[in-house]
Amino acid sequence: MSEFLVIARHDLQDARAAWLKSLAVERRLAALTVEAYERDTRQFLVFLTAHLGAPPAIRDIADLRPVDLRAWLAARRGEGAGARTLGRGLAGVRSLLRFLERRGLVNAAGASALRSPKQPKSLPKPLTAPDARRVVSAGDQLAEEPWIAARNAAVLTLLYACGLRISEALGLTGDHLSTEADTVLRVTGKGGKTRLVPVLPAALAAIAAYRRLCPYHLDAGKPLFRGAKGGPLAAAIVQREMKKMRSALGLPDTATPHALRHSFATHLLARGGDLRAIQELLGHASLSTTQIYTGVDSARLLEIYDKTHPRGHLSKPAAA
Repeated sequence: MSEFLVIARHDLQDARAAWLKSLAVERRLAALTVEAYERDTRQFLVFLTAHLGAPPAIRDIADLRPVDLRAWLAARRGEGAGARTLGRGLAGVRSLLRFLERRGLVNAAGASALRSPKQPKSLPKPLTAPDARRVVSAGDQLAEEPWIAARNAAVLTLLYACGLRISEALGLTGDHLSTEADTVLRVTGKGGKTRLVPVLPAALAAIAAYRRLCPYHLDAGKPLFRGAKGGPLAAAIVQREMKKMRSALGLPDTATPHALRHSFATHLLARGGDLRAIQELLGHASLSTTQIYTGVDSARLLEIYDKTHPRGHLSKPAAA
């Protein structure tokens, strides 16, 4: 008898198979995602088999309570599953229960009421200062047409020198930074929040070089940055150009346009920048969002210490 038959009664087996098919055919989820959901729900049914003393049927999961699901998550955590694995597993079980609820077979309220495991915040991965300077340099751009190389350099310089999001940079219009006197940008970011961002001379120079070479008239109220045919420049084009530069300059996959914004914050902090000021420059609603960069800076300091200090090796545990 297969493992699948052991862990669930026939009615639940059939319902789960129909759910997995709907994920692949109707929702068109990636094959790896469907495979992960199959595995997660299989592990859930294995737990229920032990928990109930017999393979579960639909009637056994009709009124699952949060305490039942917490017991499963605790068991998985005891097996070494991390927060991301637990979160995905709970998402799979919720999806299955909601599928059954729409067919009037179960009540999914217990699963919906349970909070997902808190996910650890991954540290942003900024570029080093020398790499960031190379990325924004007009001379290092790979575009064949000079005006497009100047455009790419100008966009990337705004991300690094001003900490803009790519959507914010591409949202600028022809009347932005049109004269040398325009040294402050009024940027509207997430949630419609407006902030003032000072523009460094290097960014102003990059914008001016782009304006001189651009073959299209940059009207006020129309996009400042244009595509090859004169339409608005798409974020995907900037990301594609950055990918080319990663390959040409030998940079890691984490060197993305958004990593330049991370680099802006991290390099300011490393030079003694005030955390509150950096929060304002980035447009973060909460200081806790900005504080993640203190972790980046500390991690970088420890890395430098381990690599360069004569006794740096003592900070690491000795090999067994």
